[in-house]
This record gives sequence, structure tokens and C-alpha cells, in this order.
Amino acid sequence: MSITGRVWKYGDNVDTDAIIPARYLNMSSAEELAAHAMEDIDGSFATEVSAGDILVAGKNFGCGSSREHAPLALKGCGVGCVIAESFARIFYRNAINIGLPILECPEAAQAVAAGQTLVVDLAEGTIRVQETGVTYRAMPYPPFMLELVDAGGLVAYTRRKLHAGG
Repeated sequence: MSITGRVWKYGDNVDTDAIIPARYLNMSSAEELAAHAMEDIDGSFATEVSAGDILVAGKNFGCGSSREHAPLALKGCGVGCVIAESFARIFYRNAINIGLPILECPEAAQAVAAGQTLVVDLAEGTIRVQETGVTYRAMPYPPFMLELVDAGGLVAYTRRKLHAGG
């Protein structure tokens, strides 16, 4: 599974309130949430992000509340992948559960710049900067996680397995 997109870069401790402000938690669809993603720290994000773009951040991305709305808002915007030095544990699980690919790679998170284009291979765990050819390594996704993300998340994956007979 390969993802190619332009980098949106943020710092450390981007919490779930920054990803999707609490005043929008009465919304539940990814499309509605997407219109407000990152608006308190980057007012242009929701209107300028393109399908497949890659969000890169520092340490502890997704800290704060356990709301599933945060990764859902990013996925709704079309974010193809999130790369960070580290993730808050509950954000990590929520992202995988809804089918939003995320990778921990401190080296890439520190080195890449906003606007660069990355090519991410989840199965190989590689992050390549298209402009320079520099490649970083993250932990590759195991086959079952690739299937889960490919299906669009845990619910869709489970439905697919049930309909396929196992």
C-alpha cells in the first residue's frame, strides 16, 4: 500500500482539541468534521489539504481526549497518512480502527519540511522524500493491519470478513 502526498508540518503535543475543536463534537460524519480540522492552529488546512496529503508532526500527536472524532476529521479531509515522532496511545488505536494510516518515525518527522512530497509504503515501512530521494524507515505494517486499513477500518474489515465467511 503506497501513499503519495504533500507534507503539512506541525510541532509537538498537537492535541485532539487542536485536531478537531470541541465545539464541533456534536457532528459525527467525517465530511462535517473535515470542514473544521486543524482550524484553530491552521485556518487554511481544511480548505487547502488535498486527498492523499500527509500530516507530519512531532512528539505526542493526538494527546488529550479519547475522541474518535480527531482521526475521523483528518480522514474526512482526505489525509492519506500521519507521520509523527510519537502518538498518544488512544489516538494511535482510534486511527487504526477507522483506517487512517499512521507511522512513528522520529527521523522523518524531524527532517521533512512542509510542502515536500512523500511516498509512503506501509508494507515496507519506508518514507521517501520525492524531491531528494532520501528514505526513512518506520516499522512496516503487518499484513492484518494492511488489510484493516485497506478495508477502511475495523468495522468495514469485520463486515468484509463476515461476508467472506471468515
